[in-house]
Amino acid sequence: MSDHKLPADDAAISFENLMQDVDRHQHDRADIGRAAADPQTLNYKRAAATRETRQVIDGLSSEAAEIVESSDELLFAAPGVQIGLMKRLRKGHIPWEQGLDLHGMTVDQAREELCTFIHDGLRQQARVVLVVHGKAYSQAGAYPILKSLVNDWLRQLHGVMAFCSAQPKDGGTGALYVLLKRKSSKSGLP
Repeated sequence: MSDHKLPADDAAISFENLMQDVDRHQHDRADIGRAAADPQTLNYKRAAATRETRQVIDGLSSEAAEIVESSDELLFAAPGVQIGLMKRLRKGHIPWEQGLDLHGMTVDQAREELCTFIHDGLRQQARVVLVVHGKAYSQAGAYPILKSLVNDWLRQLHGVMAFCSAQPKDGGTGALYVLLKRKSSKSGLP
């Protein structure tokens, strides 16, 4: 295609004039027959699809958006959660009804267990649950990957209204109190 300069006074140059040096494509269908039959292409596509599936399950990625430190206190509240309720949650004044310990799990296992646990808690109308993610102290110099991932995942899971680091008696910065949304008595939805 040649380089056309538009005259300053001619603002209405037609598309046809701009395309005059462009050759028309001879056919309008892509030839995907050979590419689809190529085993290297199929293997590549399968491997890419498998990698994608491993990285995102239930909409939750296996890569933490933000790495937190073992001693960091975590705190999250969805819009509309009252400050007084958050204070009670942080002080451990709202008793937790169910608990999940993620120690020793792989990232994929932890993600699946956490999703199932939160969904079950919502279905059973639990108000507060405890999630123990650990601090990664057993691995010198290692970042607390599960803690960082749980921090991200809980923010994305439907029905999680708030969470904060637990009191020392319940695991401190290695665990979270998670406030779940209750089903509305009118609509029956979580």
